[in-house]
Formats: sequence, structure tokens, C-alpha cells
Amino acid sequence: MPLNKKSLTADGFTGFRPIETLETIRIPQHQGIFAVLRPQGFEPRFLAASTAGTFKKKNPSLPRTELSERWVPDADVLFFGKASPGSQGNRGLRRQISEFLDFGNGRPPGHWEGRLIWQLADSESLLVAWKELPADELNAALAAYHAEFIQLHGRLPFANLVQARA
Repeated sequence: MPLNKKSLTADGFTGFRPIETLETIRIPQHQGIFAVLRPQGFEPRFLAASTAGTFKKKNPSLPRTELSERWVPDADVLFFGKASPGSQGNRGLRRQISEFLDFGNGRPPGHWEGRLIWQLADSESLLVAWKELPADELNAALAAYHAEFIQLHGRLPFANLVQARA
């Protein structure tokens, strides 16, 4: 079965809000997995420079040729991320997704997972969905979504640069 809004909804994902209208206050504070999907009819147009902030003085942009090579034409999911509770227990989906969005708006991140999202024109139309999970299931769940995507498409989602391990 393809990884898309329908299959992710059946698997417990909710939200599916466009980035431009996403109200982070409505995102659960608990830990979980989140996904970035392209809406119906979305065609990739790559920006010459990313809108994302710099990370450890590194430019988040890639050449357009590399972005084109990474694009998975028949995939709806562009990125899977996780939101753990953190060492202090005060992190989760709301904070992780908020930081991800801030990163796309040029603020320096604490990490740069998913950075290729911010080199897409019209990234504000992309959908964000999430699924709450217990902390001890996060790594296995993210690894399973990556493995399923690879089985379907032969590679990781567009903006996932490293395969998760359980």
C-alpha cells in the first residue's frame, strides 16, 4: 500500500494541515512521529537558495541537480521526523514541529533534519501530519516508516538524508 494521506490516516496520523495555516498550538505536546507530504497537484520547483537558517555556520542549500536527483516523483511523503520527549521531558511534537517551521523561516536550528523541504518553492503549501507514540516506540516506528518507504520507492523520502535505525 502506498504511503499517502489515506494510508497514514488509517495508521493513526492526524493533522494534515498546510504549513501556511498550521497553528502550532493545536499540535499535541506529546512525543511522536511527524510527516511532511505534498498536496495533490504539487510539482517540485527548487529554489537556488534555501530559506532555512544556517546550522553550525553551514549553508543548508544543495545544488538544484542534487535536489532533482533526490526527488521521488511518485511519492506523497517528503519527510518523516520524530519528536522525542528530550532529556528534560519537555519536548514533543509541538516543540519539534515549531522548531522545524522556525528553521524554514531562517532561524538557526538545533539540528538540520528535513532541511531540503526549505529549498522547495511553495513549501508553505506542504502538509504536516503527526502521530503520537510512546517514547520507547519512536525509533522503531521511524525506522519502520523509512523501511516501508524504501521498499516502495527504492530510497528514502526526499528530505530524509539518513535512514533511521530501530
